[in-house]
Amino acid sequence: MPQLDSRLSEVVNENIDSVAPSGIRAFDQKISSIPGIVKLTIGEPDFDVPEHVKQAAIKSIEENKSHYSAQKGIPELRSGIANYLKKRTGVDYDPESEIIVTVGATEAIFSALTSMLNPGDKVIVPTPAFALYFPIIKVAGAELITIDTSDDGFVLTPEKLQAALDENGDSVKAIILNYPTNPTGVEYSKEQLQALADIISQHQMFVLADEIYCELTYGVKHYSIASMLPGQTILVNGLSKSHAMTGYRVGYIAAPKDFVTEASKMHAFVVTAPSNPAQYAAAEALNNGLDDAIPMRQAYEKRRDYIADRLEKMGMAIAMPQGAFYIFAKIPDTIDETSVEFATTLAREAKVGVTPGSAFGPGGEGYVRLSYAASDEDIQLAMNRMSEYLLSVAE
Repeated sequence: MPQLDSRLSEVVNENIDSVAPSGIRAFDQKISSIPGIVKLTIGEPDFDVPEHVKQAAIKSIEENKSHYSAQKGIPELRSGIANYLKKRTGVDYDPESEIIVTVGATEAIFSALTSMLNPGDKVIVPTPAFALYFPIIKVAGAELITIDTSDDGFVLTPEKLQAALDENGDSVKAIILNYPTNPTGVEYSKEQLQALADIISQHQMFVLADEIYCELTYGVKHYSIASMLPGQTILVNGLSKSHAMTGYRVGYIAAPKDFVTEASKMHAFVVTAPSNPAQYAAAEALNNGLDDAIPMRQAYEKRRDYIADRLEKMGMAIAMPQGAFYIFAKIPDTIDETSVEFATTLAREAKVGVTPGSAFGPGGEGYVRLSYAASDEDIQLAMNRMSEYLLSVAE
């Protein structure tokens, strides 16, 4: 097995070298070898891809649609995205010039951020937040500005946003808003978004709106900030959560033409073009399967209610999720452990895998994230084990 020449050991991108691996994935890998463990760690839908969507992928292969697609995506999918967004947000996006099909929402986030950021720029991220944002900002040479929302019901307030902008001035290039939010499941109301939009509109900055969970809300309507700030919003979404298509890796960027022109360059440099079978499947999902998420959403809501009830009986306070498929639970005050220590102990002693809250930035310490994108049987078993463990340590 080859070993790197010692003269090259320090020849790496300094920004990459200073970035730690994903705390979510690293912890999941750390506990995965524990025999009999039930994991509620990864946001991986346990449902199958709808049959008509799978058949569209198969058909594309049988019809030999195997050549490079247009770099921004096949026309059928871009039109489907535009129609979907018109229906859901009220914003008209031109399929040809204002939409990029990406390899998952992850690539959409990477291509968008690296296209807009320069060294010295600052990016505001309300935390706790999906940890992927942090290293991409770092790799782009920009500075991360976090706003801890844990004292405000995990919602960014206009007052805290204004204070951050006053403190950092014109160096703020963007704010990332992810809602429904990973890891808390909190959704923003129309009034909350409008209050933030009123402030953002006064500044020369982008909004990166990560709305990947927008089809999974419970009893509330999802509003896109793109409808309020269409000229400043870079909208990111995808099919991974709504149609259980995580392995197909289909996401997209929707934004004004001038930005898409630049971001499509980075997209092309990184991936050339998305996979054809995945794109034809996604086109089918958006054009003929907008109701596919309904039974999944109903199942998630029942699981949410079950877990919330069990956790509260265990003495673990939560912010009731209004979307996504996560619950962010506070570690009982009687347990004197960090979130990593508690999650590690829970994995070893109770054989239940949860994600330490510290993986999600400021405001996350003292909490753990549980994903209910798991089977009912696994969830029930995990709750029983957690309850027994917490009762045992309380004795």
